[in-house]
Amino acid sequence: MRTSRADEFLEFATARSGHLFRSACLLTSGDTHLAEDLVQETLGRMYAVWGRMARIGNPAGYAQTVLVRTFLSHRRRRSATERPLGELPDHAPDTGEDPTLRIALLDALAGLAPKDRAVVVLRYWEDRSVEETAEVMNTSSAAVRTRSTRALAALRRRLGGSIAEFATR
Repeated sequence: MRTSRADEFLEFATARSGHLFRSACLLTSGDTHLAEDLVQETLGRMYAVWGRMARIGNPAGYAQTVLVRTFLSHRRRRSATERPLGELPDHAPDTGEDPTLRIALLDALAGLAPKDRAVVVLRYWEDRSVEETAEVMNTSSAAVRTRSTRALAALRRRLGGSIAEFATR
């Protein structure tokens, strides 16, 4: 019986890890190493409660909630702002997409406060409702609406008119 639960978790982790990683990359503003750590910690926490998952109707949604809460708790740590120096950045494979747009968007996201960034990712990347976002972030719907408005205004200020230039390409 223990093997079947482990197999079920492995199947779940394999199916969801790519999606969790993409969300984590957005939350961390492109820091792929931190995103990998967040996904690993999320999957570790999921494994710890996997035997009780029968009570949770949507394991994928639960995993997303764990990821966002892990990100927010990581941002509160004093060591979260430390960055190693002296390493060359990883080179992304050429996907045919415009890297300038990706860099501009990730830089703009990086300028947002962690909770504002989480709201933007959940509401506009994950396409979640205000209520779902509030539940994931353990806050009120009004706070989500306020943060959403504030974060979008900040993104518009940071991107200025340049976003229209990228959109026409």
